[in-house]
Amino acid sequence: MRRLVLLAVVVGALGFIYLVVTLVQVWSAADDDQTGPADAIVVLGAAQYDGEPSPVLRARLDHAAELYGAGHAPLVVVTGGKQEGDRVTQALAGFNYLRGKGIPEEALLLEVDGTSTYTELAATARILEDRELDRVLMVSDGYHSARLLAIADEVGLDGAVSPTDTEYGAGSLLRETAAVSVGRLVGFRRLDSLS
Repeated sequence: MRRLVLLAVVVGALGFIYLVVTLVQVWSAADDDQTGPADAIVVLGAAQYDGEPSPVLRARLDHAAELYGAGHAPLVVVTGGKQEGDRVTQALAGFNYLRGKGIPEEALLLEVDGTSTYTELAATARILEDRELDRVLMVSDGYHSARLLAIADEVGLDGAVSPTDTEYGAGSLLRETAAVSVGRLVGFRRLDSLS
């Protein structure tokens, strides 16, 4: 019985250490801007309201427009399908918004099927693979960065992150810590299928 209790304590302690280390990695990645040259800037989807980007999506699109304008990549991939009740995809809302900011249509690619971070990046990888491209600069909120990098690696993208300066709270960091912790153990594709 003592051995079982000791084993449970050791496993619990190791699990706690793993979660703390992952939390530190997620928190550290949130402030790590890896802006540099890429084949494409990838804007992760967020809510839109009948074609109008939400404040979170608008911040991502504005940041992507700045990166494009600074010459970091010749293409911008806007991602995101329809959520329940939507008439417009997140990608189309992003496409229209960036066109309005002067980015030419030929520089914009749409990924319209993804409804999660994993499916958006997996579909983006397929779109870019057809063009023999793989180096991406991903734009999302900072707390999302560690998971983006892990998923990009899993789907075959050479990824870097350039987070927005959108504020986020401890709850976002804790949710991401849980997602990264589990995703590293079971794989992000499997984690996505469980969600």
